[in-house]
Amino acid sequence: MSRIGKKPVPVTGGVNITVSPDNVITVKGPKGELKQAIDRDIKVTVENGEVVFTRPTDQIRHRALHGLYRALVANMVKGVTEGFTKRLELVGVGYKASNQGNLLDLSLGYSHNILFEIPKELKVTTAQEKGENPKITLEGIDKQLLGQVAAKLRSLRKPEPYKGKGVKYIGEHIRRKAGKAAGK
Repeated sequence: MSRIGKKPVPVTGGVNITVSPDNVITVKGPKGELKQAIDRDIKVTVENGEVVFTRPTDQIRHRALHGLYRALVANMVKGVTEGFTKRLELVGVGYKASNQGNLLDLSLGYSHNILFEIPKELKVTTAQEKGENPKITLEGIDKQLLGQVAAKLRSLRKPEPYKGKGVKYIGEHIRRKAGKAAGK
């Protein structure tokens, strides 16, 4: 991870980065604002349009934190400029998804519909084309929160290996198994 930590994070136009004395870094951009607490051992400096991270020693803990915080801040900068998107697909007969604001209504083959509250920091859209599987699109600036919500949605009905039914990421490959062997 230390090689990642040595790379400075480029700050593009429209992004303002401030580091408070208690080591909380704030990234403001056109899409919003994100904050991240940094370990007190890691030093953060903003200079010449770049954010530079330095560690005090070569201990394993310091090397790991060095790369971790560099990656987190790089994701924050990308989030406030471009944003992140996760797309999920519902594969199965009768599976449906609809939303009203940030309340997602899922029909996943259970005896009841699942109402899932999406955090207000994220934006959700659903689409159902004729002849295609229903799709859910999540957008937001916080990569960690976006991934966590997408994983929670997927866990409501994980794709099974025999028919591939369930909630899966678009582009995800499901390892398929053969069914029961034919009769004797």
